[in-house]
Amino acid sequence: MTRPAPLWRSLLYVPATADRFVAKASGRGADVVILDVEDSIPPDRKPDARAALAGAIATVAGAGSCEVMVRINRPWRLAVKDLEAAVIPGLDALCLPKVDSADHVRAIDEVVGELEAERGLPAGHVRYAVLIETAKGVHKARAIAKASPRVAAITLGGEDMSADLGLPEPDPAVLDPYDALVRLAAREAGIIPLGYPGSIAEFTDLDAFRRGAAQGRRNGTEGGMGIHPAQIPVLNAAFTPTPEEVADAEGLLAAFREALDQGLGAVAYKGKMIDKPIVDRAERIVSIARRVTA
Repeated sequence: MTRPAPLWRSLLYVPATADRFVAKASGRGADVVILDVEDSIPPDRKPDARAALAGAIATVAGAGSCEVMVRINRPWRLAVKDLEAAVIPGLDALCLPKVDSADHVRAIDEVVGELEAERGLPAGHVRYAVLIETAKGVHKARAIAKASPRVAAITLGGEDMSADLGLPEPDPAVLDPYDALVRLAAREAGIIPLGYPGSIAEFTDLDAFRRGAAQGRRNGTEGGMGIHPAQIPVLNAAFTPTPEEVADAEGLLAAFREALDQGLGAVAYKGKMIDKPIVDRAERIVSIARRVTA
């Protein structure tokens, strides 16, 4: 049986060693809290971050208000240690950085499967959000997105991708073609595309961040990541259908069902013909709205 896609409108990074931030993380309104042991942790503190995971996962999971994800490191010797510490009861997903091949995902799969079996977690319980952050990763995005049933979401990591391309800073105009390829890979694989134009580090100018999040939704993404609590309400608002959108979608679906009941071959709503892609979009809008309010 296929698992339903998760609702990941907003994902908040929190350093695993930041006890004060971890304690408040579940109350920030994010759909997912990402306990980070990668970029926000200096190399000499990686063991400390790993040791903090059990308590941090328990703290966030115990609130029951969001999903718990851990972003692991990329180098294999660090990654395996991170997985040993992270794949425990309370964990919902892993964030995999700098993925550049389907083989990398499948190797992670093998370790995660062993740990689930050892620790009493249901097989396949842990999902992945994959970060594409290199030119090689973009080139392999289609294969990566389909590498494992655990892959639930994929996004372009703008900061690291900019560095890989030699850009002085993330430039949406330059990154958009690569972002589009990752979004296309997500849709082909039937997983969630995440992301928005602009920098994740932009939390002082929330108007600019809001414009980027809104453009992300227009681009077809379904959520995004933030590094500051102030970004979370912006992401939730951007990726939640408005009441007007929901009412319009419900009206369209009602008209479609009525026409089917009457055996009509052509259906019009508000002066426009309805076909399957329009119905699918309306169903997606209503589904998201219901899950948000559930």
